[in-house]
Amino acid sequence: MLDRYYISVFNYYKKRLGKRSLNIALFYINLLELSITLALAAFFMAFANQMKFLTVSTSKFWTIYILIALVVIFKNWMRYNGKRRHVLNAKLKGKVNSIYLLWCLPIGSLIIALALLQVQ
Repeated sequence: MLDRYYISVFNYYKKRLGKRSLNIALFYINLLELSITLALAAFFMAFANQMKFLTVSTSKFWTIYILIALVVIFKNWMRYNGKRRHVLNAKLKGKVNSIYLLWCLPIGSLIIALALLQVQ
Protein backbone atom coordinates (compact mmCIF):
# COMPACT_ATOMS: atom_id res chain seq x y z
CA MET A 1 0.00 0.00 0.00
CA LEU A 2 2.71 2.50 0.96
CA ASP A 3 4.73 1.58 -2.12
CA ARG A 4 1.85 2.66 -4.33
CA TYR A 5 1.58 5.99 -2.51
CA TYR A 6 5.33 6.57 -2.84
CA ILE A 7 5.31 5.87 -6.57
CA SER A 8 2.21 8.04 -7.12
CA VAL A 9 3.84 11.03 -5.42
CA PHE A 10 7.13 10.35 -7.20
CA ASN A 11 5.51 10.19 -10.65
CA TYR A 12 3.39 13.28 -10.04
CA TYR A 13 6.36 15.44 -9.08
CA LYS A 14 8.78 13.84 -11.54
CA LYS A 15 7.00 15.50 -14.46
CA ARG A 16 7.29 18.92 -12.84
CA LEU A 17 10.47 18.89 -10.75
CA GLY A 18 12.74 16.19 -12.17
CA LYS A 19 15.32 14.89 -9.68
CA ARG A 20 13.88 16.84 -6.75
CA SER A 21 10.88 14.51 -6.92
CA LEU A 22 13.00 11.83 -5.20
CA ASN A 23 13.37 13.99 -2.10
CA ILE A 24 9.72 15.02 -2.11
CA ALA A 25 8.51 11.42 -2.44
CA LEU A 26 10.87 10.27 0.32
CA PHE A 27 9.71 13.13 2.55
CA TYR A 28 6.08 12.20 1.84
CA ILE A 29 6.48 8.51 2.66
CA ASN A 30 8.39 9.33 5.85
CA LEU A 31 5.72 11.82 6.90
CA LEU A 32 2.94 9.34 6.16
CA GLU A 33 4.52 6.46 8.06
CA LEU A 34 5.49 8.62 11.02
CA SER A 35 2.04 10.21 11.25
CA ILE A 36 0.37 6.79 11.17
CA THR A 37 2.79 5.52 13.80
CA LEU A 38 2.13 8.56 15.99
CA ALA A 39 -1.63 8.10 15.66
CA LEU A 40 -1.40 4.44 16.67
CA ALA A 41 0.93 5.20 19.57
CA ALA A 42 -1.30 8.03 20.79
CA PHE A 43 -4.33 5.75 20.58
CA PHE A 44 -2.69 3.02 22.64
CA MET A 45 -1.37 5.56 25.15
CA ALA A 46 -4.83 7.13 25.54
CA PHE A 47 -6.44 3.70 25.81
CA ALA A 48 -3.99 2.67 28.50
CA ASN A 49 -4.55 5.90 30.43
CA GLN A 50 -8.33 5.47 30.32
CA MET A 51 -8.08 1.86 31.47
CA LYS A 52 -5.73 2.86 34.32
CA PHE A 53 -2.90 0.66 33.06
CA LEU A 54 0.63 1.42 34.10
CA THR A 55 2.06 3.21 31.11
CA VAL A 56 5.30 4.86 30.15
CA SER A 57 5.87 8.48 31.03
CA THR A 58 5.50 11.20 28.44
CA SER A 59 9.25 11.74 28.14
CA LYS A 60 9.83 8.02 27.58
CA PHE A 61 7.02 7.98 25.03
CA TRP A 62 8.67 10.73 22.99
CA THR A 63 12.10 9.09 23.31
CA ILE A 64 10.75 5.81 22.00
CA TYR A 65 8.89 7.62 19.21
CA ILE A 66 12.07 9.44 18.14
CA LEU A 67 13.96 6.14 18.01
CA ILE A 68 11.18 4.60 15.92
CA ALA A 69 11.23 7.65 13.65
CA LEU A 70 14.96 7.25 13.04
CA VAL A 71 14.48 3.58 12.16
CA VAL A 72 11.61 4.42 9.77
CA ILE A 73 13.58 7.16 8.05
CA PHE A 74 16.62 4.92 7.60
CA LYS A 75 14.44 2.04 6.37
CA ASN A 76 12.73 4.21 3.78
CA TRP A 77 16.01 5.74 2.67
CA MET A 78 17.44 2.28 2.05
CA ARG A 79 14.23 0.84 0.60
CA TYR A 80 13.36 3.50 -1.97
CA ASN A 81 16.86 4.26 -3.13
CA GLY A 82 17.84 2.75 -6.46
CA LYS A 83 16.75 -0.56 -7.91
CA ARG A 84 13.65 -1.07 -5.75
CA ARG A 85 12.22 2.25 -6.93
CA HIS A 86 12.72 1.28 -10.57
CA VAL A 87 11.01 -2.08 -10.05
CA LEU A 88 8.07 -0.46 -8.25
CA ASN A 89 7.80 2.22 -10.90
CA ALA A 90 7.58 -0.39 -13.65
CA LYS A 91 5.11 -2.54 -11.71
CA LEU A 92 2.74 0.24 -10.66
CA LYS A 93 2.96 2.47 -13.74
CA GLY A 94 -0.74 2.65 -14.64
CA LYS A 95 -2.24 3.26 -11.20
CA VAL A 96 -2.87 6.94 -10.48
CA ASN A 97 -4.02 8.42 -7.17
CA SER A 98 -5.17 11.97 -6.52
CA ILE A 99 -2.27 14.03 -5.20
CA TYR A 100 -4.64 16.01 -2.97
CA LEU A 101 -5.95 12.84 -1.36
CA LEU A 102 -2.40 11.59 -0.90
CA TRP A 103 -1.39 14.74 0.98
CA CYS A 104 -4.57 14.60 3.08
CA LEU A 105 -3.61 11.18 4.47
CA PRO A 106 -0.62 12.29 6.60
CA ILE A 107 -2.36 15.54 7.57
CA GLY A 108 -5.44 13.62 8.70
CA SER A 109 -3.30 11.15 10.65
CA LEU A 110 -1.52 14.02 12.39
CA ILE A 111 -4.83 15.64 13.33
CA ILE A 112 -6.09 12.37 14.78
CA ALA A 113 -2.82 11.89 16.66
CA LEU A 114 -2.96 15.40 18.12
CA ALA A 115 -6.56 14.84 19.23
CA LEU A 116 -5.62 11.55 20.88
CA LEU A 117 -2.60 13.10 22.60
CA GLN A 118 -4.97 15.55 24.32
CA VAL A 119 -6.81 12.69 26.06
CA GLN A 120 -5.62 12.31 29.62
